[in-house]
Amino acid sequence: MASPLFAAASLLLPSPCRSFHPPGSRRPFRLPLRSRRPAVAGARRNKGHGRGIPDEWGERSPSVPEPPSRPDPPIDDDEWGRDVPSSASRPAVTDEWGEPGVPEPQSISQADPPTNDDEWGGDPAPAPAPAPAPAPAPVEADDERRDELKRCLVDTVYGSDLGIRASTEVRGEVVELVTQLEAANPTPAPVQATDLLEGNWILIYTAYSELLPILVVGEAPLLKVEKISQEIDTKSMTIVNASTISTPFASFSFSATASFDVQSPSRIEVQFKEGSFQPPEISSSVDLPADVDIFGQKISLGPVQQVLNPLQEAFARIAGSISGQPPLKIPIPSNNRARSWLLTTYLDKDLRISRGDGGLFILIKEGSSLLDKL
Repeated sequence: MASPLFAAASLLLPSPCRSFHPPGSRRPFRLPLRSRRPAVAGARRNKGHGRGIPDEWGERSPSVPEPPSRPDPPIDDDEWGRDVPSSASRPAVTDEWGEPGVPEPQSISQADPPTNDDEWGGDPAPAPAPAPAPAPAPVEADDERRDELKRCLVDTVYGSDLGIRASTEVRGEVVELVTQLEAANPTPAPVQATDLLEGNWILIYTAYSELLPILVVGEAPLLKVEKISQEIDTKSMTIVNASTISTPFASFSFSATASFDVQSPSRIEVQFKEGSFQPPEISSSVDLPADVDIFGQKISLGPVQQVLNPLQEAFARIAGSISGQPPLKIPIPSNNRARSWLLTTYLDKDLRISRGDGGLFILIKEGSSLLDKL
């Protein structure tokens, strides 16, 4: 039986199910009942984690320590902890279920077919023989072609008086033949071929304007340009350009001497040193033509020949006295006009083609049979 004091105290405390009506409130106010969850039996507190982790009721439950991780399996264990048999006792072949199987015997591969057999065992078709390389053109054929071009060139310039009377058509043919000969030049280094370059060369055609005054003289009545030559001496490194003009009474010769320096295997630089005038050669007899052409008119020289016949003896005496005189030499000043260059584009034992200062020179070596056709 409860004591009177406990009974009196219980009247002052509200009952858990009793409603409390605050003043001015229409709804009874109930105090929340706080329930306590029973402690987990056998729960142990983690000494290293304080009081544990709070749960959804605010209580801290003891944290359960994680179990220690197992060490990695040794090399001889697989991922399931089973012992893996060594390579000596391990079966060589396993089937799709992991059970050991019997390895199938492997046949020895056949050797590669021999070279003379194809992949089907048959003899392949023989490979076509390589086409033979074109035979080089014989030297004789090149020589014959050059000789033919040289004969055509001599025939083309014949009667052109060293080119002054050449028509436009003739000049075009000369240029074409010269181009073909230069392309077939048998001497790639003409300046170094001293045995071919040395000698006296006779001019047969030119397109050089500096020689125009001499060529025009040949067009005058009773005057004729007999020869224009160029003598090359490779030992003394000198060049002598000579010209001869003849008349019925005498012939006159003059020359210019120059030294040259080698600039390339085909080019030389020329420096003129002096000019020389030979004494005229007086004819012992005067042979005049029957007539001459002066400005398109024919003039007979018969009466003149009759007058000169008594004077032939006097001409013979004059020729004897002059022939022994030394030549007259005149030094040439050293300036730019006395300097020139010469490029040899074709050279053989008979023919030489050269270019210098914009001019073209075609020369034949003295003693060549090509001179007999002019």
